[in-house]
Amino acid sequence: MYLTREEEKILDGEYGEVKEKMFRILVTIGDIYDADRMIEISSTQISGVSYKSIGDFGLEFLEDLADKGAEVSVPSYLNPAGIDTKIWRELGFPEDFAEKQMRIINAFKKMGVYTTLTCTPYLIGNLPRFSEHIAWAESSAVSFANSVIGARTNRESGISALASAICGVTPNYGLHIKENRKPDILIEVDADLKDISDFGVLGYVLGKMIKNRIPYIRGVKSANVDQLKALGAAMAATGSIALYHIEGITPEADDFDIRGLERLKLDERDVREVRERFSREEIDAVMIGCPHASLNEIREISEIVKGKRLKKTLWIFTSRFTKELSYELGYGKIIEGSGGKIVSDTCMVVSPIESMGFRVIGVNSGKAANYLPTLCKCKVVLGSIKELIEMIT
Repeated sequence: MYLTREEEKILDGEYGEVKEKMFRILVTIGDIYDADRMIEISSTQISGVSYKSIGDFGLEFLEDLADKGAEVSVPSYLNPAGIDTKIWRELGFPEDFAEKQMRIINAFKKMGVYTTLTCTPYLIGNLPRFSEHIAWAESSAVSFANSVIGARTNRESGISALASAICGVTPNYGLHIKENRKPDILIEVDADLKDISDFGVLGYVLGKMIKNRIPYIRGVKSANVDQLKALGAAMAATGSIALYHIEGITPEADDFDIRGLERLKLDERDVREVRERFSREEIDAVMIGCPHASLNEIREISEIVKGKRLKKTLWIFTSRFTKELSYELGYGKIIEGSGGKIVSDTCMVVSPIESMGFRVIGVNSGKAANYLPTLCKCKVVLGSIKELIEMIT
């Protein structure tokens, strides 16, 4: 791999121990994947934030980096943590967990990372342009950036994204290269996709079927931002898919010749079978926002719960920015008046909900449906927002 003179100086330690170690990580990744050089990036999005995910070892590693003067060189945004940093006591998060979680957040803050604590950075200002190179780690954000925006990023790990944040570059391989972004399977969809949960189920099925391939999807007549983020998030969770193309919708769909691709067909029966596979037990709570809910989703929920009194827990996970805006617009007050909570900085998957008494969770997310049984030991009921809220009113 070609390195510039400045990059060679970094490896020689002329810019300090921390930058040398971080750059060495990127060089090793580049060597593994036969990258020809490093390329500059405009932003990073860093995962591995929740204490539940990284534990004491990760906490000590981050604090050591921060204490040694590590500092990011490009705008860098942080994935959700394991608690709502403002109302964790009110919500019942364990105190010892919260204390260590705040230490992790403070270590990132000391390095200059924006502690946005959201998996949807593109909804709060970190919006890369088409074909721009970035280094993002959160799987759903990677899918959205590549597929819906047309930016270019591989699916980074938390440590490689942090290394890129500090060094300002990433190895030039994989989805940074145009020819590697071409679809390799054609998916023909014949199903009535009405709401976010339908797109989440479609993504759930596709991820399991095609693993990490790049699909070209035909038959989706229309899709809004929330539906596209739900689709990509589910595919990334069940199949490690970092890029998809939808005919007539996503920006690179017309850039490639799809003649001769292997074909798969999905119909209404495939979608219905997935819904029926999940538990129909009585739910303890409804949790929405995996990925984090947009303002439009919060508005929709406020319209559904307006004038109602919820009998069980309703948590809506979103960014702090979106939460504050939802209260300014009155949506938050309506939801709170019904007995629901808008929770920021965290999400159901990376928070310790299994230690807080939750056992059966209602979700509208294919990603959450995949992760909650394994990461939180919770059973899942999968449905639309309206269906789920009806279960707790």
